[in-house]
Amino acid sequence: MNKIKLPAHICQELERVAKDHKVYLEGNILKVIEPVSYDSFNKYISDAKENDSNNRKKRLEITKQIQKQNRELKHSQDENEKLMSDLKKALNEAEEANKSVASQNEKLMSTQSENEQLMSDLKIALETAENAKKAAENDLDLIQKKRQFELIGNIVSYALYVIVGTGIITTALYIMAIIHGSSETTLIGNTWSNLFGILLTNSFSIIGTIMGVKYASKEEAKSDS
Repeated sequence: MNKIKLPAHICQELERVAKDHKVYLEGNILKVIEPVSYDSFNKYISDAKENDSNNRKKRLEITKQIQKQNRELKHSQDENEKLMSDLKKALNEAEEANKSVASQNEKLMSTQSENEQLMSDLKIALETAENAKKAAENDLDLIQKKRQFELIGNIVSYALYVIVGTGIITTALYIMAIIHGSSETTLIGNTWSNLFGILLTNSFSIIGTIMGVKYASKEEAKSDS
């Protein structure tokens, strides 16, 4: 390799710059400068090489730090991207869960509305059945009362027929006894008189019974209403 021999004034200028500004030659140029006859410049070259070596070490260390930081930043970036991906996935799952909950709530509200409608219909049906039951009971009561009145009327009619028939027969016998001058006229007359007394008594008794039944029926109807 060819060496470069620097003039003395350049060597002195380089020494001055190094002394005043702490600036030295760097790089491969230090390897091709030929040593000079005076020691001060040779010391400059030695210091410049040492300074260059230190600067190289510093730059290498800085480069390593920068590379380490870049790796850490890359790792952090990868972790952030993974975190963002997980967060996005979690948000999507949460949104799907919210949609599912909303759907379940809608179904629940629909079921609740249907249940309320069913309960309302059931209540109406129960009220209708209760009203029908009351109407049937009232109809049955009216039928029973009607049959009761019909039975009482039949009993009264038969009783009156028997009493009137007996009175007619007795009266006819009494008249025939009078016409034929029978000796039993007094006995028949007493019998006729007793029968008419019984007829009047039974008539009033039957009328009182009928009125009592009607009054009791009216009071029962008032208490039911």
